[in-house]
Amino acid sequence: MKIPKKYNKYFNRYYGKEWIDATLPTEAQIWMMGPYELSVKNDTDVINKMSCEIKPHLENDSWVWPNRTVYFFSDMHADADAFIASLVASGGIKKTGPKDKDFKLTAEGKKARFILGGDYFDKGPSTLRLLKVIKLLIDKGGDVVLLAGNHDIRTLIGILSLSLKKKPSTEHLFVRMGLKPLSLFKEIYDTYLKEESKKGKKDKTPDIKKCRKKLFPSKNWVNQFPDIAKKQVSQAAIKKDMKRTIEKIDNFEKWCAKEGITLKQICAVVEKWKELFLHPKGEFYWFFKHLKLTSKEGSFFFVHAGVDDLGAKMIRKHGVKKINKQFRKKLKSDQFNLYYGPLGNMVRTKYRHYERHFSKKGALMMHNSGINAIVHGHRNLYYGQRMMLRKGIINFECDTSLDINTRKKEGIVRGLGASVTIIHPQKLVLGISSDYPFIKVFEPDLTLRLCNL
Repeated sequence: MKIPKKYNKYFNRYYGKEWIDATLPTEAQIWMMGPYELSVKNDTDVINKMSCEIKPHLENDSWVWPNRTVYFFSDMHADADAFIASLVASGGIKKTGPKDKDFKLTAEGKKARFILGGDYFDKGPSTLRLLKVIKLLIDKGGDVVLLAGNHDIRTLIGILSLSLKKKPSTEHLFVRMGLKPLSLFKEIYDTYLKEESKKGKKDKTPDIKKCRKKLFPSKNWVNQFPDIAKKQVSQAAIKKDMKRTIEKIDNFEKWCAKEGITLKQICAVVEKWKELFLHPKGEFYWFFKHLKLTSKEGSFFFVHAGVDDLGAKMIRKHGVKKINKQFRKKLKSDQFNLYYGPLGNMVRTKYRHYERHFSKKGALMMHNSGINAIVHGHRNLYYGQRMMLRKGIINFECDTSLDINTRKKEGIVRGLGASVTIIHPQKLVLGISSDYPFIKVFEPDLTLRLCNL
């Protein structure tokens, strides 16, 4: 089925694309349901399956669309170039030159909301540069909503745990981060502390023995943690978490050496990180200050990963605004229950069998909360965004493996990553990605017509 011409004005609105090294699609195609990697299939079996499963969710009048355009970006993972290219793909900015600061909001961008779906830290070339670009977007007048990702929360609670009295529930959370934050720690050391070291500034960092004691859990942790965790976590999840954490304890110093940073330097970086991110005068203090867990626009629920039944019940009972307040409170004072509970599950779940359960009952509670679609990242894909029906609720999966290091690791050779999911007030969802040759178009009436063919 062809896309009606009336929608053409929403396609191929890329301003200043000559300044980005990414190939963006110019033609549109109806967005059909997965689970196939390509997300769009023109075969009868998929259309029949889609008709049976998704049709009931499109035939009612309960869809409420945002009153302004929403741009959703997720899982930038320290890659500022991919984020800038994604901003160009949205049509919300015009790139005007080669430097990071060389862009301005378009007329539509000034009216729109930019929702960033989490995982700003780790993996990519520079976390600090990405954060600076996000701050530029805010400073230029962008209405930006920052959602938390598992990488961001894990880093924060890992560092906060070092200031707590050692106890089985939290003393492992720093090393639990493992290899992933070491590139950020090295970046902070090279950017802020290396020159101080060269100048012979007095080193106030504890010796290696004290650093090891500070960073690692006590020997009794292995025996004590399962009893503490069983109130919140299934036995299967505890077993898996223990296995992962013990592996990270055993390999942490080896990984540090490979990254070119010592435990003493990490102890110094931790203090600098707190100065940068947690002190009111810190360069990146704004980041965690504005971080939210969820956002809701019309019938669309935005979150990094997903929900479980208890999370759906909390949303139904309290609403998104109160959920965000609970998140902020637990972030400061109850890191264990945040990380392992239903709020933490919203940034962690991949709906694996050992994780917190999401059922049709949970999906019904989401529908009863006025939510018809969950828009999220966290489950990385290789051919642009994917639409799924999970337990009776539509999911737009938007982690498209943007950062350059992930792309190298996964063997993606199509150049710079760029993607954005756009929700228009005109009852239209667009999935734009440099890794798929068409703009994917979801519009309930169009999809219904396809199902009725």
